Amino acid sequence: MPYEWTQDTGAAPVTHLRLWPHRSLSRKGFAAFILVTFVMITIPLYPLLGTVVLWGLLPFLLLAVAGIWWALERSYRDARMSEELRIDPHNVHLLRTNPGGARQEWECLSYWVQPQMHVSGGPVGHYITLRGKGREVELGAFLSEEERKVLYGEVVDALRCAAAPDPGHGQGHGPV
Repeated sequence: MPYEWTQDTGAAPVTHLRLWPHRSLSRKGFAAFILVTFVMITIPLYPLLGTVVLWGLLPFLLLAVAGIWWALERSYRDARMSEELRIDPHNVHLLRTNPGGARQEWECLSYWVQPQMHVSGGPVGHYITLRGKGREVELGAFLSEEERKVLYGEVVDALRCAAAPDPGHGQGHGPV
């Protein structure tokens, strides 16, 4: 799945979640795809070598390859985003880095964070949000529906663990 959990154990345990969009085509695969597309699209031109018709068709075929390259490159550029969720017994902090590099941050006391899954009515099915401090922020909207279903349970568990009583200190921060 295009996300990973890590945990820092120390005086106060901190859980980190890093999410990123799935990339099914690597850069190497991207180059191979463009090359194969170019070769395949030029096959019908071989019988036309040395004719004027070749020069009439060639610009359009090259334009088609350039369009495919541009669309795939745009997809890569749009997927340069990530979300990082930091959960500790006191605070929950979400940092979203958008494709253009702009950053959005949200922070709330762990006790007040309310995770919600909107099965329908959101921009995608099984839409995950975190509510607190007067705001509602989305989490992992770029993941697949199945990934969001699994992630929601994991986020609820992580928030519950962060708010659970610490046996060494006797009192926690309350239920989620």
